[in-house]
Amino acid sequence: MAHASRLQRKLRTAPSTLPSQHLAMVAPKRKAESNGVSALKDVDQTAGRSAKRQRKSDAAPDAVNTAKSPASKPQKAPAKSVFKDEEKAFPRGGASVLTPLEHKQIQIKANQDVLFEQAGGKKRSGEDDMSDAASDAGSEAAKKSKKRKSKKSKKTGAEEKENVIRVESLSYKRLVQGSLVLGQVSEITARDLVLALPNNLSGFVPLTAISPQFTAKLEKLLEEDEQEDKDDDDASDDMDDVDLESMFHVGQYLRACVTSTGDDPTSGSTKKRIELSIEPSLANRGMEKSSIVVNGTVQASVISNEDHGLIMDMGLDEPQLKGFLPKSEIGKGIEHAKIKEGTVFLCAVQKLNSDGRIITLSADHQKAGNVKKLPHIPEAPTIDAFLPGTAVDMLVTDTTTTTVTGKVMGMLDATADQFHSGAVAGLDMTEKHKIGARAKARIICTFPGSEPKKVGVSLLDHVLSLSHRTTSAAKSKEKKDPLAVLPVSSFVEEAKVTRVDPTVGLYLDLGVRGVPGFAHISRLSDDKIERLYPDSGLFKVGSTHRARIVGYGVMDGLFQVSLEKKILEQPFLRIQDVKVGQVVKGKVEKLIVDKKGAPAVLVKLSEGIVGLVSENHLADVRLQHPERKFREGASVTARVLSIDVEKRHIRLTLKKSLVNSDVKPWLDYAAISVGDKGPGTLVEVKSNGAKVRFYGNVGGWLPVAEMSEAFIGDATKHFQAGQVVNVRVVSIDSEARHMIVSCKDPSAIDGDKETRFQSINLGDIVSGTIIEKSAEMATVDLGFGVRGILRVGHLTDGSDKKDQATMGRLRVGGPLEDVVVIEKRHNLRNVILSNKPSLRKLAQAKKLITKFEDVEAGENAQGFVRRILPDKIFVEFGGGVVGLLFKSQLPDDQINLPDFGLRPDQSITARVSHVDAANGRFWLSLRSDAKTSKKVTTEATGEATVNAVDKNVKSTTDLAFGATTTVRVKSIKDTQLNVQVADNVPGRVSVAEIFNSWDEIKDKKHPLSQFKMKDTLTVKVLGLHDARNHRFLPITHRQGKVPTFELTAKKVNLKSQSDLLSLADITPGSTHIAFINNIADRHVWVNITANIRGRIALLDLSDDLSLLGNVEENFPIGSALKVRVKTVDVSTNRLELTATSADSAKALELKDLKEGLVLPARVTKIHDSSIVVQINENIAAPIYLEHLADDYDKANPKSFTLGDAVRVCVTDIDLEKKRLGLSARPSRVLSSSLPVKDPEITDIAQLKLHQVVRGFVKVIVDKGIFVRLGPHVDAFVKVAHLSDEYIKDWKKAFAVDQLVTGKIIAADAAKKSAQMTLKKSMVDGEYKELLQFSDMKVGQIVTAKVRHVQDYGVFIVVDNSRNVSGLCHVSQIADSRVENVKALYKEGDAVKAKVLEIDPEKRRISFTLKYSAISGEAADDEDDEMGSEEDVDEDEDEADASDISEMEVDYEDEEDEEEDDMRSVKSAESDEEMADADEDDDEEEGGVPLTESGGLKGVGFDWTGATLDVDDRKAADDSDSDEEKTKKKKKHKKAAIQEDRTGDLDAHGPQSVADYERLLLGQPNSAELWVRYMVFQRELNEIEKARQIARRALKMINPREDQARLDVWTALLHLENDFGSNDQIEETFKEGCLQNDSREMHERMIKIYISSGKLEKADNLYQSMTKNKSFTPTPSLWLSYASFLMSTLQPPSPSRARALLSRATQSVPESEHRYLTTKFAALEFKSPNGDPERGRTIFEGLVSTWPKKGDIWDVYVELEKSHGSEENVRALYERMCKGNMKARRAHVVFRHWREWEESVGNAKGVQRVRALEREWAEKKAEKKDEE
Repeated sequence: MAHASRLQRKLRTAPSTLPSQHLAMVAPKRKAESNGVSALKDVDQTAGRSAKRQRKSDAAPDAVNTAKSPASKPQKAPAKSVFKDEEKAFPRGGASVLTPLEHKQIQIKANQDVLFEQAGGKKRSGEDDMSDAASDAGSEAAKKSKKRKSKKSKKTGAEEKENVIRVESLSYKRLVQGSLVLGQVSEITARDLVLALPNNLSGFVPLTAISPQFTAKLEKLLEEDEQEDKDDDDASDDMDDVDLESMFHVGQYLRACVTSTGDDPTSGSTKKRIELSIEPSLANRGMEKSSIVVNGTVQASVISNEDHGLIMDMGLDEPQLKGFLPKSEIGKGIEHAKIKEGTVFLCAVQKLNSDGRIITLSADHQKAGNVKKLPHIPEAPTIDAFLPGTAVDMLVTDTTTTTVTGKVMGMLDATADQFHSGAVAGLDMTEKHKIGARAKARIICTFPGSEPKKVGVSLLDHVLSLSHRTTSAAKSKEKKDPLAVLPVSSFVEEAKVTRVDPTVGLYLDLGVRGVPGFAHISRLSDDKIERLYPDSGLFKVGSTHRARIVGYGVMDGLFQVSLEKKILEQPFLRIQDVKVGQVVKGKVEKLIVDKKGAPAVLVKLSEGIVGLVSENHLADVRLQHPERKFREGASVTARVLSIDVEKRHIRLTLKKSLVNSDVKPWLDYAAISVGDKGPGTLVEVKSNGAKVRFYGNVGGWLPVAEMSEAFIGDATKHFQAGQVVNVRVVSIDSEARHMIVSCKDPSAIDGDKETRFQSINLGDIVSGTIIEKSAEMATVDLGFGVRGILRVGHLTDGSDKKDQATMGRLRVGGPLEDVVVIEKRHNLRNVILSNKPSLRKLAQAKKLITKFEDVEAGENAQGFVRRILPDKIFVEFGGGVVGLLFKSQLPDDQINLPDFGLRPDQSITARVSHVDAANGRFWLSLRSDAKTSKKVTTEATGEATVNAVDKNVKSTTDLAFGATTTVRVKSIKDTQLNVQVADNVPGRVSVAEIFNSWDEIKDKKHPLSQFKMKDTLTVKVLGLHDARNHRFLPITHRQGKVPTFELTAKKVNLKSQSDLLSLADITPGSTHIAFINNIADRHVWVNITANIRGRIALLDLSDDLSLLGNVEENFPIGSALKVRVKTVDVSTNRLELTATSADSAKALELKDLKEGLVLPARVTKIHDSSIVVQINENIAAPIYLEHLADDYDKANPKSFTLGDAVRVCVTDIDLEKKRLGLSARPSRVLSSSLPVKDPEITDIAQLKLHQVVRGFVKVIVDKGIFVRLGPHVDAFVKVAHLSDEYIKDWKKAFAVDQLVTGKIIAADAAKKSAQMTLKKSMVDGEYKELLQFSDMKVGQIVTAKVRHVQDYGVFIVVDNSRNVSGLCHVSQIADSRVENVKALYKEGDAVKAKVLEIDPEKRRISFTLKYSAISGEAADDEDDEMGSEEDVDEDEDEADASDISEMEVDYEDEEDEEEDDMRSVKSAESDEEMADADEDDDEEEGGVPLTESGGLKGVGFDWTGATLDVDDRKAADDSDSDEEKTKKKKKHKKAAIQEDRTGDLDAHGPQSVADYERLLLGQPNSAELWVRYMVFQRELNEIEKARQIARRALKMINPREDQARLDVWTALLHLENDFGSNDQIEETFKEGCLQNDSREMHERMIKIYISSGKLEKADNLYQSMTKNKSFTPTPSLWLSYASFLMSTLQPPSPSRARALLSRATQSVPESEHRYLTTKFAALEFKSPNGDPERGRTIFEGLVSTWPKKGDIWDVYVELEKSHGSEENVRALYERMCKGNMKARRAHVVFRHWREWEESVGNAKGVQRVRALEREWAEKKAEKKDEE
């Protein structure tokens, strides 16, 4: 069992207690009730005797006392009942214990009782239905009864109490430590047994309270857990022994001893827990050897399992007394062989051995529970033999309607309460059990504190038979478990009341035969009920109610029900009621943080039932602020993922994709079939796949190959944990609980591809086209989509460099021929290829090993290295066949080499030394001394030398290891001398093998400069040079006829290979001379010897840090260094060196740095606003945005990657605060002469007034933003200076680290403060001082914007002012009365106002908006400022005034009374002049027409709406010209309205919402107007209103206006792209495609993505279009996509663009192929990333196929003219002239050629063209004459 180790640790600390979460689920309680306690009230269950019958013994004393006075003589004591005189001895015989006389007395007493009942005697004391723990009323009645008795008799009442046997029900209060009780196993958990006890109680048996044998086994496991080297098999056996389910079964009867009752410390004070023990020593408490009798019961545990039975331990103090349980007496359903030590059984005693040492037991409860012949104890020496579980023959001594009292063996009192007497079935116990009769019963509990001793018994049939209570359907004899008929939490619509107990509760008929229900009085209503009445009230007998099952008492055979409304309305009562996969509703209880710091939500499903929603399941997308969405009390809908009943854990999901899924949840492996589809959640993503979790414990594995139809190399880059995927079952093994799933669509599988894949066999020679290439592999298309993988190591049999060179020659799109298939990967549907000549040769000869049967011992096998381990090498062949090459089977000269001188995928030939056919294994060997049938290698014969420098060297065989010879220098490189041993024998002397000491090196930067060509050197032979990995090989590894020899000029003694310095000989701290051979980003690589390389970190190159600014110059390749070894690791072949001195090797400190010093550093962290670089181990500092680049547009921390090496310049050092300022500006670290777009600002004194600067937003506060201009310079921008336009929510328009451009408006170096403005009008123009309150004058006309609208007026704020505002009263808004101010003006409307009154003290200003007050002034202002820079603004203000005028006229039009007063209105002529002047001003000032304003172009409209100004003005002009009127005339309604709606309204276009709405009434189909209206709202940051306008437009525009609707859709897509989420964009786009031409919408969407920089989305959209068969026949799609990939995409992907041509030709009609190919070829010329040479190749193919197509030649020539050379152009013209052309064509060609020669200024060329033209004409004429 998996929990064993956890359990063991818990047992160490708490051996006798277990966690509270393992409490059994019982019926829900009220808050005042205890968990684990009976649902019944603790009431006295004394016999509810009938009020009509009293005992004679109870009535007699009262009669005597009334007849005699208190002073009379003592009366003779009444005769005791015969039951009191019953013989207490236990006779040996089986006769009755009563004498004939006593039988007669019993009969007389019975007759007296009947007569007394007929006479109507009083109710006897103690015969109420309740116990002493009942209601308070019952207690008071008992007290009164006692008082009355004290008056009538002097007796103390002890005798009466002695005569009354109280019937007590078992309850939590009456259970004390040491109580014995009979229970039934109801639940088995991993940590305890749950026993169902009488009266609906539950108890728990911990693991340590089962049996001594089981406890010993646990202790053994605890000890073994401490031994880490314990054998796994043994451990698994022990784990099986701990499985309680294999030792016990539900329904099993056991006797238990109460060990503790009290509050559960882990569950709170109201939780109660009854802990039990079933150990035989406690369960048989008080039993001795003498008390063991036949048919008695003992509890025993298994000591050992023998062949014929079980040896049992009964826990008695007799060590020699054992029990034996025969195999035949174990009982049905229990396998003898599977019984384990420590298992406990409740056994019946069958017989005692003659010697008294062996007791034969029986655990067959079917035999012991035979009701007809119930085996009971006939006689017993002591009452200790009567323990729970024992069957007895009870003499009935008293009965009530609900209880039975009796005696066992004459002196042991026994009581059966109302639940175990059978009264709940509706029977009257006084009728069923007559006094004096005998009844069969079984003891179920003891009452240790009672005197005399008393036991509780049960008369129920299922307890007597030690079985389950069963029921049957009305017309069926099939027996069923009551819980199968009515499960807990189920409802009973009509539960009928059968009996009412006034103070206890109701008994109900639930429709289950033989199993009634009981509802306690506290469970009848949400309100408190004091008392019930059988004949009246809501709960009278016969009434029906809706009830709910809240529990079932297994021992009682009784349902516990509730009629409470709150219980009926609860969705779940128990955690078991919640089902996995179920959709549930709940409320957020709390937002918590789990152990990992991730947010999680607790959802309350019902009272006491809470589910957990982890972070990954909060939503389908990752929530940045979950606390905003999940507030306490919020209602949510969730789906249950899993349930752990034992731990009370419920996991939920709120993902809509799972909650709203219609797929039936996958709960069981057995119910899932191959091909099923359903959603799952990724719980763990790895590079090779992901684990998918469904519901419950069902999970699956999603391989990376099944994640997508496209190739995915690393799943972690495309998927993440918590993501929901729709998968399909590929394979499933329900027994192994293993399932493979796929995201691929099976319908997408190409049949041709599958056929092609199946046709490829191992060892086949195939050809294909390279479609993708990387540094490690190439992907080859083998036809019909089948892919082949060719690793770089499989390109050749040669060195690594040769492989790399071959890979470099491969071209994407080029052919790859004659490659061998060495492996087929069926799961990925691709193959592994090899281009190794050795494998190809074997494949052609059909000798390639492709299966294990091809391997033969003693034969040489050609393969390649698969993996290298420290002690062995795996060699792979075809078909995945792998052989093992141990280190011991390598040649001696290879054993000590790094990686044994091998590399992965290297070709290798080895001998098969042994084959293990049984296990499918074989071993290889490379040793030459091993016995072999064929030699793996052959000795080289050597080659004769030619003109050897050393005459003693006659052949290459003379050049043995350590041989001394003379060589001549042939060439000098930076790191080596290339020498000649002979003319045909080259050699090499590494710079590390020349100098014996540091002093011998004259030039440390160029050590080899002291040598000259043709110098002779004396050298010794080291071996053969291996250019593949920069080392040399032993002489025995000669390959080829003339190898290159590795030589040394050092004075060393070389006798064997061991004399060479190896990596193992180098120790940390040793010093050496090293020579640089390569410079990397963060290190330099050096050679100590020809065969030993190491690396030096840049910071360890020198003590002088200034030298590190230019490593290439100060430490060139080949330079010498004195180095010291830092670390050496032979296993990884790594050597770390340092060139710094020992004294300076200490950590560099800040004080050592100087400003301006340029140092190398490494990027260690990347933030949004900075990067952190590390100079050395102790110094690191950030580089902020302003120091990342000289152009702030390029200052992007994301352009760096962790580990990048960068140059940094020290700009600031603060030793006190230990701060360091660094800069990565190119002007700092490279050259100060480089251009600087954004200069450094280090002090406020550098700032000048009106200076335009750029900076980054540092912080956003309520009053504005701070902009960081430099490391210590910030500028403040007030809210009023953020924008020219009104921004409703300005904080959302800015973000920290946002780049902004502003103008300095204040700079105080003394106060170190600066202010700037971001207003575009001020940044682009001259700054003007803002208006203040003191600048305002009465009568002044100003432009303003509406700030707030109220019923009593409008608050306006003056433009270009320091928040100067005032009120325009409703009476001053218009010349006529205004009823509704809010209908005329809205917040943000632009107006022109006149100052009426100024109150300096209160700082109040009153304005007027009346046209009559402003019109004259406005005209004057217009005349005065006609040529000023404010013309445009004034015109706009006048347009606002005209708007007001129009509103006044509209209002007057609605008046019933006609007004006779006159007012001034602007004429149409003045409007026309103003509009014309406005257009002229725009052209003079800006110089740019309105159509060139910012926004999107190329999609049919201008996004900003600026292009609409001209159209609006033209419309106004046309309207004005038709309605010329006099400037002043009497008002006529219609004339005034027409005049204002044309000229006055839109002189400058609409300026408010009302303007747009009026214009749209007349032009509802104008897309331009709708779009401009959207722009208007967007500029106000009213994005949602802009969306609504777009939707209105789509409804209002006539469906026939396709172009207008398309423009609105495009504008809406622009809006969603800028402000909407991805889901909103996708939804809008799909809707647009449905309502418009789908292709047109796709093209516009792509343009939108491109214009907004979302190139990846544009790429994805292009890809989707290429998969749509309705789009692919169009050549323009392929051309557009190719152009995008070639020129627009970043980074460009020319290879993908070129690959489109083959796909396009398969999709477009054949007639378009020539056109398509021509365009693709032209793209190679035109694109900056194209290859003109490739384009020429394509054109050459075209002109060779269609030599007479002049259009192809013309395009070819034009491209060469613009992108090629003059020679190419002339060559093309000459080729055209030599071809067969018609006269007209020839005339055109020669004319174009001649014109081109003239354009390039080549006069001779012109003459030559004319000569060729004449020559061509003459030939043509001659040919015609000949014909």
